[in-house]
Amino acid sequence: MTDIDSKSERILQVLTADGRISNLELAERVGLSPSACLRRVQELERRGVIKGYRAVLDRAAMGAGFVAYIGVGLSNHTKASQEAFERAVARAPEVRECHNITGTIEYLLRIECADLADYKRFHTDHLGALPQVATITSYVVMGSPKDERA
Repeated sequence: MTDIDSKSERILQVLTADGRISNLELAERVGLSPSACLRRVQELERRGVIKGYRAVLDRAAMGAGFVAYIGVGLSNHTKASQEAFERAVARAPEVRECHNITGTIEYLLRIECADLADYKRFHTDHLGALPQVATITSYVVMGSPKDERA
């Protein structure tokens, strides 16, 4: 576990909310001089605590307003099956996240599609056609009152 003091924790909170904030404004908000603030941010980046900065996109505005989580169970529990499945979903632009999880299934996917018809096409033609897939359980997102993914 990385030791992070309260000032660095506050820097991380502010940057999580607004990664485009200027160093001057960040320093003011966390109560540090600009040079001390910049040194802390650079140290957090160097240590890998801050892995990067990215734009948060509105997928609905880009035509991908249908979101679902899919639980996927594999028919074969070998390393080769897992690797083949992971390669296949890595190539699918609809798959925005893929998590190997514990429990009764092996994977949890977050899918973004234009609409229900597009999702059906992905479900049937892509996911359902993979030989490693034994079960597919869909959970359609109706709303996201809290979503802190960046």
